[in-house]
Amino acid sequence: MYRILEREDLTPTIHLLKIEAPRVARKAQAGQFVILHHGEEGERIPLTIADWDRAEGTVTVVFMEVGTSTRKFAQFGAGDVVDDFVGPLGKPTEIENYGTVVCVAGGFAIATIVPIARAMKAAGNRVISIMGSRTKDLVFWEDRLGQFSDELIVTTDDGSYGRKGLVTEPLTELLKTRDIGRVIAIGPTIMMKFSALTSKPFGVKTIVSLNPIMVDGTGMCGACRVEVGGETKLACVDGPDFDAHLVDWDLLISRQRAYLDQEKTSDERRQHHCSGGGHCG
Repeated sequence: MYRILEREDLTPTIHLLKIEAPRVARKAQAGQFVILHHGEEGERIPLTIADWDRAEGTVTVVFMEVGTSTRKFAQFGAGDVVDDFVGPLGKPTEIENYGTVVCVAGGFAIATIVPIARAMKAAGNRVISIMGSRTKDLVFWEDRLGQFSDELIVTTDDGSYGRKGLVTEPLTELLKTRDIGRVIAIGPTIMMKFSALTSKPFGVKTIVSLNPIMVDGTGMCGACRVEVGGETKLACVDGPDFDAHLVDWDLLISRQRAYLDQEKTSDERRQHHCSGGGHCG
């Protein structure tokens, strides 16, 4: 079992857990992920590593409440334990000196981009970060990302904070006016797709971290297969990072919607159970 040392609510629906996992912390690198599991009937949840402390032996993950399993994990606090915490999984992000790197993060993927921006900065790159959220209430870790960014641009869809608009707008401006060596874009699939479409005409290699449906995380089940460059890849072992300009985005989006009905039914059952006085922790 893995003990939770710290829990923080970054927004009402986005939460941070710092977990005691010394063997995972020893090997963790930017871009890798872990899989959490709790309870006999619990779902295996893949989460990108947001931070780690090798000396302390801890790994930090950030997640958003989107369904039954993540809402259950949202009930956890300091002192609670997680049955399984497997990782680090996947290939680390390629870190080199590319000159100027633009790190684009959407939604709670802001936590995912921070260790990548940190590693890119340590490799000697000039780092320009763009972080986007739907509204001001969902903005977090601006100061943390700013520590590793030479420039930081914040956007919100509704204009309640920073620039009004989508992350692709400042990305376009940077590609037009700067010599960009690489773009890293992480967030909702549709945001990564349009970031790829934005950078492709400029010929700037763009890396995305894909988030298909995943079960075991070791390449055995094949659930996380994606099509990249006309070839079938497994996000858990071949990725999660891939060349954004080679991804079949429409197929990925279609596969992500495969279990929407089942997810909705599961959530409705849980809400009914909770409203009836059942234990929802």
